[in-house]
Amino acid sequence: MSELEPIIVGQAAKPVPLLPRMANRHGLIAGATGTGKTVTLQGLAEEFSLIGVPVFMADVKGDLSGISQPGKAHPRIQERVDAMGLSDFAFRGFPVTFWDVFGKQGHPVRTTISDMGPLLLARLLNLNETQQGVLSLVFRVADDNGWLLLDIKDLRSMLQFVAENARDFRTLYGNVSAASVGAIQRRLIGLEDQGGNKLFGEPALNLQDMLQTDEQGQGVINILAADELMNSPMLYGTFLLWLMSELFEQLPEVGDRDRPRLVLFFDEAHLLFDDVPEILLDKVEQVVRLIRSKGVGVYFVTQNPLDIPDNVLGQLGNRVQHALRAYTPRDQKAVRVAAQTFRPNPKLDTQRVITELGVGEALVSTLDAKGRPRVVQQTLIRPPRSQIGPIPQELRETLMAESLMTEVYDQLVDRESAYEILSKRAEERARAQETEQVEKAREKELTRASRSKGGGRQRQTAMEAFFKSAARAVGSQIGRQIIRGVLGSLLGGKSRRR
Repeated sequence: MSELEPIIVGQAAKPVPLLPRMANRHGLIAGATGTGKTVTLQGLAEEFSLIGVPVFMADVKGDLSGISQPGKAHPRIQERVDAMGLSDFAFRGFPVTFWDVFGKQGHPVRTTISDMGPLLLARLLNLNETQQGVLSLVFRVADDNGWLLLDIKDLRSMLQFVAENARDFRTLYGNVSAASVGAIQRRLIGLEDQGGNKLFGEPALNLQDMLQTDEQGQGVINILAADELMNSPMLYGTFLLWLMSELFEQLPEVGDRDRPRLVLFFDEAHLLFDDVPEILLDKVEQVVRLIRSKGVGVYFVTQNPLDIPDNVLGQLGNRVQHALRAYTPRDQKAVRVAAQTFRPNPKLDTQRVITELGVGEALVSTLDAKGRPRVVQQTLIRPPRSQIGPIPQELRETLMAESLMTEVYDQLVDRESAYEILSKRAEERARAQETEQVEKAREKELTRASRSKGGGRQRQTAMEAFFKSAARAVGSQIGRQIIRGVLGSLLGGKSRRR
């Protein structure tokens, strides 16, 4: 198979290429607000789509939907096209699928509580170590009983069940802190208030649906509406971590390919790493290091390279650095770090140039055919072929209605899971208790009735004893007279005259 033509990122003294077979070595797009990061992201997504690579990108600002439509002529775009000598440049749109955790600006994208797992869920809920231990215990109890945890009501039911039966679980699973259960329940309410309950349920996202090409062989660009999601930054960051870890777990090893199977662009990437526990950060670093063997390239988009942990930053071979401002000591440090991570160019004062770059300019370094970083180049970034900026809501809704994903994901499914099972158990227990109470009441009534009958028999026996005693006294004349008098008065007989 002949090697694919390189993707042209932009123009320096000559075109600056990105080799498709090196695109799964990950990348970084960094720069201050307004320096052109979004346009760079959009242009790269187009180029990957054209060579048949599906793309996922988070639309944080709400302006990437224009990639579905052809761009329009503009003097600044034409100036850039002429400066770069792009003879093959033509406006065009690209195949897209819109997704939205909240189901408003795209097809609902869901996962289940079980698939999220206790580690990521604990991060999402900002649990401490003790609370995380209780959450892991709840997952274990559900697994051991074969009860599905699909949505938040399943998890809430399991927490209540474990708390109510804490004594029974103590020997097998360990102590259950009632305070921790209460804290987790409160965090779940907070998550629901943020709309996080929309993330959990079925049908869950099938990752294969993000690995699609259209009838022309172009990679479909999956756009996650994240403008509203950004109001819940912990939810946004955790979702991206889940997506990356799921791809790592589910996709098979493919070795070196002539192009990636999928490219991910994670905007506002610092949210993936903010307040991440050490154990989770280690997992993220491992996933980033190994996911390239699954044919997946991950491109982090952020304002400052310091936002990315060093162990992750060191794995990002393809870099586009837009302008940075050096107003504060931290900004100055970021400039130095960014300059030092590039392979030096003897003709370029990298540290100085970073602060002087104009909009649409960047310092670019990509990997060569042997995986070595090329020297950094001051580069004019190639303009997108598609529309810059959002499309009208009516057009978005039309594209969503025409999508094949509508019939797959738009209708929520709620099958039997932990909530239904535990609710049924509770109903059966309530009925059993009611039946038991009825039986006890009946037995009590029968006992009362039995005692009542037994008391009448005792009175009859006493009367009989009296008669027998009186009969024994008949042997004497006086006795007979007493008996006659008594019997006469009792039986209504007439007394004898003397």
